[in-house]
Amino acid sequence: MILESQNESDEFNITECDFKRFIVFWNQEMGLRTPDVHFKMAVWLERAWISGQKHMLMMAFRSCGKSTIAGLFAAWLLYRTPDLRILVLAADYTLAKKMVRNVKRIIERHPLTTKMKPDRADQWASDRFTVKRNFILRDPSMMAKGVTSNVTGSRADIVICDDVEVPNTCDTPEKREELRRRLGEIEYVLADGNGTQLYIGTPHNYYTIYADKPRMEIGEEQAFLHEFHRFKMPLLDDCGKIVWPERYCIADIERMKRQSGPNKFASQMMLKPVNIAEGRLDASKIQIYKHELNYSKELQTLFLGKTKLVSASAWWDPAFGSLKGDGSVLAVLFADKHGNAYLHRLEYIRQKGNDDADEASAQCRIIAEIAKELMLPSITLESNGIGKFLPSILRNELAKAKAPCSVQEFHNSRPKDLRILEAFDAVLASRRLFIHKSVLQTPFMIEMREWRPSSSRGHDDGLDAVAGALSQQSVRIEHIYGSGSHNWMKGSATHKAKTNFDI
Repeated sequence: MILESQNESDEFNITECDFKRFIVFWNQEMGLRTPDVHFKMAVWLERAWISGQKHMLMMAFRSCGKSTIAGLFAAWLLYRTPDLRILVLAADYTLAKKMVRNVKRIIERHPLTTKMKPDRADQWASDRFTVKRNFILRDPSMMAKGVTSNVTGSRADIVICDDVEVPNTCDTPEKREELRRRLGEIEYVLADGNGTQLYIGTPHNYYTIYADKPRMEIGEEQAFLHEFHRFKMPLLDDCGKIVWPERYCIADIERMKRQSGPNKFASQMMLKPVNIAEGRLDASKIQIYKHELNYSKELQTLFLGKTKLVSASAWWDPAFGSLKGDGSVLAVLFADKHGNAYLHRLEYIRQKGNDDADEASAQCRIIAEIAKELMLPSITLESNGIGKFLPSILRNELAKAKAPCSVQEFHNSRPKDLRILEAFDAVLASRRLFIHKSVLQTPFMIEMREWRPSSSRGHDDGLDAVAGALSQQSVRIEHIYGSGSHNWMKGSATHKAKTNFDI
């Protein structure tokens, strides 16, 4: 498209310009061509805005120019409605300021917006500016803020969240919770609660704010941005075709995969919600089940749905004191004759508020209740540290609960990382680990996805307890040689036969 002046002064009298043409005019001013990927984003943004969408999420692969398009979109909105107030939130103030500075530059040089620059220099700062308006408003036309900064008292018609999720804001559960809390305050910034929110970014974590499904492990009943109108453009489309062939080729993509690793490529270029850091344990190999335990008194057998269970193991790694330290966790596993392991209960022990007993007795009472409920034959208690004082207390509570469960003591001296790797590697590789749906409500899946060997960051108490229970599982060989004497795993038992004669 060729831009032509309408008079000798090269000024333009265009009063209505769609967003696509607005971008073309700017790129011509810069001596650039407009790629199709930018047109796709522009068309989506304009249609969403004109249709009255108040919640928008635009995800596109890294380095595709999505922040540049968002800046041009902000300038276009001010060109159409100079009285708008736009707040830019980013992971940090510097990144937000970069977008505001870019929009300032566009307004100064774009053929359709040069007259919008104010006369007063104090209204044209690097982190905030105010264009020529029809009304006098307290808040600037555009302002930059970091997502963790104080926005109390600010008012905006549009909030643009540009890359608010980066590793520094989402690499721990605490940071993710704080990010969600901060973003939840946007509603108080929007004028009359009826403004527009536009999120722009790429996922950096499995528990990303951009997920289209709720993460039950962190208590979500619905996705964080569940109401948002979504646009998603990965580097490769559903057919494996490159969406920006002028810039990338197959060799470029293969090189990116090698240099960044599969997780980072999947996250940043394919927009899949996975952790950027390479995890050692593959949580995708775990299978979920919903069945409850069922004991057949006639057969004297425990079933999980229709699956006959042949062994059980329970491991308690106790801890007392601050919730910020090590957690006290009980892991209960069952197994079938095929070697499948079923993590049926994972209890992060917390003393009940109405329990007046000392903490040791209170925790042992909870363990005893679970042992009775799940018909556990034994519990292994890790006797390191405080654990050496607990066996007698636990046996006493089991007796009070009338739970016929023995207590075994085990002293761990091997490194925790090694224990976890050895316990999980084989069972995950063979896809033989099943977990009950209730385990999804615990921190276990978060621990698994974020666990790194030899890393001091994060929690691994649930992983450690499950590793202990897995290590206690007896290895059983499926009977394949017929019946009779080969079935060595069944013990002998008496049998009373019915007869028709008297002796």
